[in-house]
Amino acid sequence: MIFVGFRAFVIPLSIPFLGVLGVLCVSRAQLAAQIEMPDPKQMSGIPRPVTDLPDGSVSVRLIRGSLSNNITNHPVELHVGSKVQTAKTDDSGRAQFDGLTAGASLKAVAVVDGERLESQEFPAPARGGVRLLLVATDNTKKPEPAATAPVSGQVALGGDSRVVLEPGEETVRMYYILDIVNSARAPVNLATPFVFDMPTGAVGTTVIEGSSPQAKVSGTRVSVQGPFAPGRTSVQIGCELPVPADTLHVTQQFPAPLERLAVIVKKVGATTLSSPQITSQRDLTAEGQTFILATGGAVAAGQPLVMSLGELPHHSSAPRGIALSLVVAIVAAGVWASRRPGDTAARVAERRRLIARRDKLFNDLVRLERERRTGRGDEARYRARREEMVAALEHIYGALDGDDTGPEPATGAGLAA
Repeated sequence: MIFVGFRAFVIPLSIPFLGVLGVLCVSRAQLAAQIEMPDPKQMSGIPRPVTDLPDGSVSVRLIRGSLSNNITNHPVELHVGSKVQTAKTDDSGRAQFDGLTAGASLKAVAVVDGERLESQEFPAPARGGVRLLLVATDNTKKPEPAATAPVSGQVALGGDSRVVLEPGEETVRMYYILDIVNSARAPVNLATPFVFDMPTGAVGTTVIEGSSPQAKVSGTRVSVQGPFAPGRTSVQIGCELPVPADTLHVTQQFPAPLERLAVIVKKVGATTLSSPQITSQRDLTAEGQTFILATGGAVAAGQPLVMSLGELPHHSSAPRGIALSLVVAIVAAGVWASRRPGDTAARVAERRRLIARRDKLFNDLVRLERERRTGRGDEARYRARREEMVAALEHIYGALDGDDTGPEPATGAGLAA
């Protein structure tokens, strides 16, 4: 997937979040007692790659308003380039299209009660399939009450609020799904602004597509402008947290009371979650992925929410530090030797040591390249180690070039074939 400009950062944040929520939709009955899902309209039309469908297949689920309200026996169109395929939804509200040509441009379309529902355009997958929702408006809902003048009041973070954490390579993506609830019958203005700062170290803080336009981000500061309409205001914020070790500590304060703590963590390996404010947690497996689901009691406005993730994937910085230390030592020794023109024997010995070190690094580099060609070793470790060895060789050559104590053996003498 290719992204350009600013959206290169915004879209990758929103897709994993929606993917997590989409996976959890499979087990809604299991989660209903703990964590309720957001408005499905936020997920409508967004393709989600999956591995539980045949290669080159697309499954379109058609619902009205909520995930429990499937639309059955209804035609769904799949536009494949300039051609159109049609299938009817089954008892679970799904219409499936199989045998699609990899890379073909696709778009799902359905018309429900005169409302045209369209998905984003996306390429047909070469491996695995794609699932997506099309969500029609539920016209049975009561109309919104007429707007009235704002009054002074308070809001709370309702039961649909949650924290989603997704460990990755050297980082953790974090999402706040905030359900700001105004229980009054009129819009309210708060006595103090709804403003909070993301946790220390957060980078790339952004408002995720689908959030209320009242949400704004400036650096790591998030603000939601009033007045707040009666009912719910959805705010979704994403960021990345660098992980220098296998443990990450997160502290967050919100400007409104949190009615109930809910945390979802995508489990990678032996990832663990702990917090003094969590009262229960369990693992849930859905579509081949494991999630930690944790809940707790209310958290007062301004009270720090403290969480810790353990056993996170990361690469130790020790090898790089050792290599850089060796480079500094080698260069320092070369400079020291070059400043003693009268001590020829010492300079010759130092030159031989540098040549021996150079040849060893060449041998190590050859061995590293062999391991990579045979598919052994980790790609990230290969790149980091190769960079360290090349940097060390450059410094050694610099020291040898500045020394004229005598001829140098042929480059790579004694290297393994």
